[in-house]
Amino acid sequence: MASEIPLRPARLPSPQQVRELLEGEFGRAGYEVEDVTIDAAARPPRVVVIADGDDGLDLEALATLSRTASELLDQLDDSDETPYLLEVTSRGVDRPLTEERHYRRARGRRIEVTLTDGSQLTGRVGALTDRHLELVVADRRAGPTIRTLSIDDVANAVVQVEFSSPNPLELELAGVSGKEVEE
Repeated sequence: MASEIPLRPARLPSPQQVRELLEGEFGRAGYEVEDVTIDAAARPPRVVVIADGDDGLDLEALATLSRTASELLDQLDDSDETPYLLEVTSRGVDRPLTEERHYRRARGRRIEVTLTDGSQLTGRVGALTDRHLELVVADRRAGPTIRTLSIDDVANAVVQVEFSSPNPLELELAGVSGKEVEE
């Protein structure tokens, strides 16, 4: 999900400058700047701000954050050089879970996990405490069970897109209702 602002004059700031400029305003609005990338080689050059929040981002929030970012970046511009495109977007489901807050926000969602020993698991995100993640793993014979993993043992974790309704027992073990996962 992305909201694009029209082309803007470019004296491209660094990713760190953009992050520092936006963090305060995004934070006051209840969001975080996850990442900033600058692609000066693109035509037109592109500034991409990836944002996230505890309740995710809807189109209205993205539009508001885009306007805020544009206004703040306008303060850095003092010339009318080459235009660049500003894009404010959400993390998206394909980005790896790398921080505790990512797991907390993914609670109730199905994820695919690769552990540092190379083994793989698929399960539903449950509670997160003291850098340990409860993963609800389906077992055809025994039913869903909870497996506790240290986040430090996770090499990679990605949310899986589900096309069918989640198993209610898995959701219960993860500590969420079906409505929370759908949002």
